[in-house]
Amino acid sequence: MATNILMPALSPTMTEGNLARWLKKEGEAVKAGDVIAEIETDKATMEFEAVDEGILGKILVPDGTEGVKVNAPIGILVEEGEEVPADAGAAPKPAPKQEAAPEAKPASSPAEQQPKAAAPAPEQKPAPSAGTDGRVFASPLARRMAQQAGIDLSGIQGSGPNGRIVKADIEGAAGKPQPAKAEAGAAPATAPAAPAAAAPKAPAPTITAPHTAVPNSSMRKVIARRLSESKQTVPHFYVSMDIELDALLKLRADLNARAPKEGPGAFKLSVNDLVIKAVARVLRQYPNVNATWTDDAIIQYHDVDISVAVSIPDGLITPIIRKADQKGLAAISNEMKDLAARAKSGKLKPEEFQGGGFSISNMGMFGVRDFSAIINPPQAGILAVSAGEQRPVVKDGALAIATVMTCTLSVDHRVVDGALAAEFIAAFKKVVEDPLSLML
Repeated sequence: MATNILMPALSPTMTEGNLARWLKKEGEAVKAGDVIAEIETDKATMEFEAVDEGILGKILVPDGTEGVKVNAPIGILVEEGEEVPADAGAAPKPAPKQEAAPEAKPASSPAEQQPKAAAPAPEQKPAPSAGTDGRVFASPLARRMAQQAGIDLSGIQGSGPNGRIVKADIEGAAGKPQPAKAEAGAAPATAPAAPAAAAPKAPAPTITAPHTAVPNSSMRKVIARRLSESKQTVPHFYVSMDIELDALLKLRADLNARAPKEGPGAFKLSVNDLVIKAVARVLRQYPNVNATWTDDAIIQYHDVDISVAVSIPDGLITPIIRKADQKGLAAISNEMKDLAARAKSGKLKPEEFQGGGFSISNMGMFGVRDFSAIINPPQAGILAVSAGEQRPVVKDGALAIATVMTCTLSVDHRVVDGALAAEFIAAFKKVVEDPLSLML
């Protein structure tokens, strides 16, 4: 029986994506778990795995197609020897209409709603991940990931074809505790509607001068939306401090001189690597900064997961150093280099850039003297790191020269008050100016 291959939702924010290229051709055999295409999401280029077996009978969406909606048919999978039905690509279209009807009438009384709910009940909600025989439909890869993470597949709503549970569903479930999952599932249903209704679009400016219109990529649109929401809804305030770098630069030079140049133990530390380690150390001391605001509670994270802003051609992305406080400098350095390289080539996995409890934005390599960064929701803080430069300083009542950088901490005032922000950045200054403490 012919099955539509649907455009997958490969990240929580994805509503559409670009089909970069097919890795299978029409007529080729496909097994469950095979990578059949590359999809460009709002964050990265990701591999799309097949969830069913068969023959790729027809490609509906060719290579390079942009703006393909999630759950739109992109190809047709048939059994061996089966003809491709003429209407196979149009089958999923009636589904949204069936779901729209029940949701359009929630104004009626509860007594009325129950009989009406019984008719659409056999729609695609109960059937997605479990069949009539109670069997859960999931790709082999999703099953392996669920088993390793200890996740019960019966409690997951699949986003793959015919409601099948796929890799992205397991990654989403693994990122949050089970109780919070029900709330997280309810919130998205209403959250997208609010911004659309509440944020009227500004009128397009009238431009008469000669110009070139560069279309906004999916990533650029997401960056624009998230940063606008952050500045409009998060009460930012900023604390800046000048920090001397000479001791840290000396430690870095000494460690690099002793490091093996080749082999598995090789490393070359950057100033950013030591900054990441210093921030991790201070976040462990101040867990109330490693936090997220919710209306019911401030969530304080147990792990110190630091997002680091990396510039890429379409914008920026924030790969995460997980449990940074538990890693040595060499491990942080090598991991950061690998993450940055794969970020620039669009090869990061979702779990490598989704999440994190605190961010670092370093523009020192561009010679920037001072700047303030915008908080990356739902985090409560981000540290802006500028260039180290020689400046006159006063030591023991006399002028001297020191290498100084200005760092600015941006925080969410709902989570972090002024005194706490001052204590945090003062503790960071102390660690950077006495970097031997990072070796303990």
